[in-house]
Amino acid sequence: MVPEAPLEETEHGLVPSGDGWFVLNAREARWFDRGPRGAVCDLEGDVEFPQVGVKLFVLEPGQPMSMYHWEADQEGFLVLDGEALLIVEGEERPLRTWDFVHCPPRVAHTIVGAGSGPCRIVAFGARIDSQGENWGCYPVDETARMHGASVERETRSPKEAYARFPPRRPSRFRDGWLP
Repeated sequence: MVPEAPLEETEHGLVPSGDGWFVLNAREARWFDRGPRGAVCDLEGDVEFPQVGVKLFVLEPGQPMSMYHWEADQEGFLVLDGEALLIVEGEERPLRTWDFVHCPPRVAHTIVGAGSGPCRIVAFGARIDSQGENWGCYPVDETARMHGASVERETRSPKEAYARFPPRRPSRFRDGWLP
């Protein structure tokens, strides 16, 4: 039998602290305030899942989930609530509640909050080939640039791609992040 993973109480919420199965309510989990890039609930804690990553994002209108990028593995996104704008392969596509986005490997993309209020998105991605220096790339894209989500010059460095943003800060769940 696989044991249950313990949930550790931190000053910013509960965090899984070992291998095994667990149940974690997003309102009780540790969140990160990313300032102009919204908020993210890191459901995995400090022990990243080895096969599939999963996060819950809350974006206000105009806030980019990420810089425009592609990865060596597939990713998926499900809009749980609100509106967003998908920028994929240089094109804009509006997203609304219950829209699902599938990005095969090497598809350049990002998502930006839209509409008149917050949007909530579950993001998940494989972790097979997206490890190490060949994980993917941040290409320059004019459409993404119009939404503040493109790098000025192509890079493979997340540190370089996000240099203009303040670092994310651990936080407890805040009212308004989830309905």
